[in-house]
Amino acid sequence: MGKFLNRISDITKIHHRAAFIDVADRIAPKKSAFLELASKRYSCRTFRTAPVEQSKIESILEAGRLAPTAANRQPVHVWAIIDEESRFKLADATKYTFGAPCIFLIGVDKEKAWVRGKDGKNSSDIDTAIVCTHMMLEAADLGLGTTWVGSFDPEKVAELIPQTKGYEIVAILPTGYPGAEASANHTNRISMENFSTII
Repeated sequence: MGKFLNRISDITKIHHRAAFIDVADRIAPKKSAFLELASKRYSCRTFRTAPVEQSKIESILEAGRLAPTAANRQPVHVWAIIDEESRFKLADATKYTFGAPCIFLIGVDKEKAWVRGKDGKNSSDIDTAIVCTHMMLEAADLGLGTTWVGSFDPEKVAELIPQTKGYEIVAILPTGYPGAEASANHTNRISMENFSTII
């Protein structure tokens, strides 16, 4: 009887392999296109002088416009700085423009943002972060590099770029064609065990 059951088990395994039922268990899953893109994207701090095409700037702006915001309030506004004089001016507000041919300023009107009733938490920074992330990933998909700059003088930015009046500038995204590969530190990530917990 034992031999018969073993025989049935062997036949079942052969059948599964023939029908590719257990393929998922036998091969490592491929990364999704999104995970490939997220892995590829890195903080670029060296840019070529080549200008960013208008169509690519518009695609990056569209990616930001489509980003979700709390209660769909859409309190974020983006300025694409491509004028050479304006880009040079920004160097007075931050030393981290890296000579990029396009610089996005991402600002938010906190009065328009959703506010959590229980404790008054304003979603403006979170909304801006989501918009920035969409823009950075779209830029990466277009073969461009970006880096998120948070070190700047906000009062100086408002003075140099008066169009931003009424908005709090949260991030500056220098953008352009990468002039260098990602540093070795780019792939330094904590383990999944330390990053997440499934309950």
